[in-house]
Amino acid sequence: MDTTNIFSLKNKVIVVTGGTGILGGAFVKGIANAGGAVVILGRNSTVGNERADEINASGGDAIFIAVDVLEEADLLKAKEIILEKYGKIDGLVNAAGGNIPEAVVQPDADIFNMNIDGMKRAMVLNLWGTIIPTQIFGSVMAQKGSGSIVNISSVSSKQVVTKVLGYSMGKAAVDIYTQWFGVEVANRFGDAIRVNAIMPGFFLTEQNRTLLTQPDGSYTDRGNSVIKNTPFKRFGKPEELVGALVYLLSDASKFVTGMQLGVDGGFTVFSGV
Repeated sequence: MDTTNIFSLKNKVIVVTGGTGILGGAFVKGIANAGGAVVILGRNSTVGNERADEINASGGDAIFIAVDVLEEADLLKAKEIILEKYGKIDGLVNAAGGNIPEAVVQPDADIFNMNIDGMKRAMVLNLWGTIIPTQIFGSVMAQKGSGSIVNISSVSSKQVVTKVLGYSMGKAAVDIYTQWFGVEVANRFGDAIRVNAIMPGFFLTEQNRTLLTQPDGSYTDRGNSVIKNTPFKRFGKPEELVGALVYLLSDASKFVTGMQLGVDGGFTVFSGV
């Protein structure tokens, strides 16, 4: 293996679901900066095309394809477009997911009368929104004989974070899927395909911003609780996930599979004391 720049993504084609989100934006930019060609997948065509145009204008290589990750037909069409343009897929980042209001359990709610449909929807979005793209784009990697799949976990899969039960269960399911699928593809393809996950701590996104911060930027009670239990005493910045992502997509992690790489400012290791 050439160790001169093992973190380079040059000549690699990386697909990013959820590429129009806050974290997805940092992912696609980071991949492009590492030399990779980026396929941005998401539902927001305006944002997706803007991000692709920005990368291309700065000398990178990116395209946007509008998809819903729960619609197999969308993903199959995207696969055809990608293979027609690039002829291969080297990596997949399953960044689509998140929380939904119906899967949130408020402190005063009856926990024996939860919104079961909301919980199911959160599970489907996070788990099946990871599995379905992996089935479709991962099969291309299997045929090619190499590739890296990076899922997105959460610290809420390791520690109890109040309110967000549906999201937490979805991410816990993503964890076991990452481990199980990493083992299974290794049993079938040897070290050719790797499956890992990034486990972010608390990063401000459009979904949690109003839960963690006030309109003036100060912290809510929940935000203060997060900061108190994060040794770094701040929220993460989206670009601080890029190093972990590039590592897992690049040849630098050739002997790593089935792992969850935490980027959480110490949240999951802190006892609170």
